[in-house]
Amino acid sequence: MPLSRTDIATPKAQSYLQQLCKHFGHKIPVDFTPEAGSISFPFGTCRMTADATTLTITVEAGADDLERMEGVIQSHLERFAFREELVFDWQRETA
Repeated sequence: MPLSRTDIATPKAQSYLQQLCKHFGHKIPVDFTPEAGSISFPFGTCRMTADATTLTITVEAGADDLERMEGVIQSHLERFAFREELVFDWQRETA
């Protein structure tokens, strides 16, 4: 399955990881700690790791849904991080 990954520089990486997981956890399966999380969408999976300065996000979905996955995660993060401008540089890979 195709993968897409981005590394986002932010001092709030752990906070955003937890916020995303808690938000989606009301609707779909999630699993998270302060340093790592996964969200299982019906059309793909999002895995995240966070440290003091970087939130790393990897999404995996079918070729037709990969861009959708990127958009869902990015739009939610941009809403949560409205006080800072996050930079997303999605890099595609083939698993």
